[in-house]
Amino acid sequence: MTLRATIEALYIGRVETRWPERPPSAIGKTTTADRLELTTTGFRRDSQADLTVHGGPDKAVHHYASDHYADWRNELGRDDLRPGGFGENISTFGLTEDRLCIGDIFTLGTATVQISQGRQPCWKLSAHTGEERMAFLFQKSVRTGWYYRVLEPGHIQAGDEITLQERPCPEWSLKAVTEARLTRRIDRDAAEHLSQLPELADGWREAFDRIAKKAPAEDTRARLEGK
Repeated sequence: MTLRATIEALYIGRVETRWPERPPSAIGKTTTADRLELTTTGFRRDSQADLTVHGGPDKAVHHYASDHYADWRNELGRDDLRPGGFGENISTFGLTEDRLCIGDIFTLGTATVQISQGRQPCWKLSAHTGEERMAFLFQKSVRTGWYYRVLEPGHIQAGDEITLQERPCPEWSLKAVTEARLTRRIDRDAAEHLSQLPELADGWREAFDRIAKKAPAEDTRARLEGK
């Protein structure tokens, strides 16, 4: 199938201490017209504050569909919500979670990347947007965006194309897998299969393994509320 889009903008940020008595964050990102180097752990000039939950090989780049911002503006009555506002690195029109699959491989500028997982929103998204329920609403809507692992480093600039090259897991919709991960609503056989899917990020495979074994869930409230 042919699936491609133009990179509308790239965003990078640095670690900042923004909220009293809360950990620092690099969620506040600004657009750049520069041609950026993409390594296996992300853009050379981008930062992550807490590498235990952000960044790393399976979450090197966060891509968010600019298509969703109109919905957020309408639903929240927030005219200020614009692409780049949720801490993403890449924005495009035409690629959304329901059109993508776990494991999709794309050329991105001169780099090659693979979808590894959806985003698990946390309290920093709510703090960053000033919308108390933003992380919860992100999760409920499954309009979370997605992460890439970098298969081949390269260089990327706004205006470059992102083009689907291969779809090894057409049966695993990105939206469906993300919803299952965030809600734990999935049958045991499917969870067990996902726990062994090599294209899926290690952390998500471990999570689906726990779901298949009916192990206790992680503390979602702590992630969403920071408590």
